[in-house]
Amino acid sequence: MKKIVWLSLVVMMLLVLAACGGGESASAPKESDGSASGDKASTETFTYASTSDVVGMSPILTNDSVSANITEHVYEKLFERNIETMEFDPQLAESYEMKDDNTWVIKLKEGIKFHDGTPFNAEAVKYTFDKLRDPATAAPRASLLEPVDTITVIDENTVEIKTKYPYGAFLAALSHSNAAIVSPTADQAQDLMKEPVGTGPFKFVSWTSGDQVELEANEEYWDGAPDLKKVVLKVVPEISTAISMLQAGEIQFIDNLPTEQIKRLEAMENINIEKKEGTPVYYLTFNHSREMNQDPEFREAVAAAIDRDAFVTKLNGLGVRSDSVVGPQVFGYDESADEAGTAYDVEAAKALVEKNGYGDKPIKLLTANRDNFILMAEIVQAQLTEAGFKVEIESMEWATFLDTARGGEYDITFLSWSNVTGDGSELLYPNFHSDNVGSSNRAQYSNPEFDELVVQSRTTIDQEERKAILDKANKVMIEDNAVVVMYHGIVTAAMDKAYSGLELDPNGKWTLKNVTGE
Repeated sequence: MKKIVWLSLVVMMLLVLAACGGGESASAPKESDGSASGDKASTETFTYASTSDVVGMSPILTNDSVSANITEHVYEKLFERNIETMEFDPQLAESYEMKDDNTWVIKLKEGIKFHDGTPFNAEAVKYTFDKLRDPATAAPRASLLEPVDTITVIDENTVEIKTKYPYGAFLAALSHSNAAIVSPTADQAQDLMKEPVGTGPFKFVSWTSGDQVELEANEEYWDGAPDLKKVVLKVVPEISTAISMLQAGEIQFIDNLPTEQIKRLEAMENINIEKKEGTPVYYLTFNHSREMNQDPEFREAVAAAIDRDAFVTKLNGLGVRSDSVVGPQVFGYDESADEAGTAYDVEAAKALVEKNGYGDKPIKLLTANRDNFILMAEIVQAQLTEAGFKVEIESMEWATFLDTARGGEYDITFLSWSNVTGDGSELLYPNFHSDNVGSSNRAQYSNPEFDELVVQSRTTIDQEERKAILDKANKVMIEDNAVVVMYHGIVTAAMDKAYSGLELDPNGKWTLKNVTGE
């Protein structure tokens, strides 16, 4: 009997000790499931850190990637590019047909409302596109609809668009973030740059300049309300600080991961990193309006002096090496262009420099003060110096740099293009066609043969024929040493692994519409 009592007392003492947390038990802390707290990820607030603030939130008046990260969640387009098939699927459109080469009839989805409660309809499409292409608006991407002649409302849910000529890249243009449809009522009543109103999965709440933008779920979204109840774009100027915040669980998402931080990020156990070959291209270009840059041997000497393979190895896997201006993920690319450029040959470069006296005059190398641009500038300066050139670097902040390059105040510089539509015409036309010298053609490039091919690529409906034409135009630029392609980008993102459902586009854009806590 005493033995039974003693055993009972031992059992009771063990239970008390377990309840006090003295060892492994059901109440002991769990190992982390990817969130900072180890609990199931909260969908109440999801924070994205950006090193820059938005410029504004009107898709008509902005053309920068940070602003687009907001507008892509508030607004929608008639079509969107499928990131798996690279085809253009209807978004706000229901369907379309071509009555002839110049006439597009687009049926719209019914029953959709803007965030202000007004109906999305054909009138809204006409209003948006008329404003985008009106010269008085001065829209930065008005060229998307430059071929449009007339826009006619057929009925509440049908719009007819006639173009001046067959426009082979029209669906690509209508999928661009700058072709998103705005609420006409809101646009007339308020400043959409500060208070955006669209049809998208998230609604605008507030913007504290220099600090953050806050969005909330559109509970009446036509394609189903998102799980995330609130999305915040938090301005964190230092990327290293943002990465520390991601590791600590203070933010949940960053994109455009810096080369020099990629190993640190890969060592973090609470995040998932996504990498995808992308559409962005980074290149050195000449100011073609300057006499020395019009000398084919000068451009050849510069191209031969640059070891792009050596540079790409510095990117820690975040760059793709190719001579082609039109990248592997862009419509119009042909792999035969990968090695079509002037090969690296420093001795050949030295011979051309000595023969023509290219080292007698300093060259102004203009660059933006962004990490990869500075890296390109420093490496290229050293390589050109080895070949006998004298190169002086001038660095500027981004907005000033773009204005200076547009004004042609440089000898050589580095530029980039994200290519939102993924169509070669929308790379070659704005950046290199002579129509755009003084605006988006910061290279000041003018070549009649190239111009004609680009026009053909825009005015041809047959897509296989367009692809062949774009390949020809691409190779004209390569053979001309019009630019020296440094690399094609790998688009990247890092997200707290307690969440899933991120959709990352090869153009670098992303959507949180389907993100949820696991």
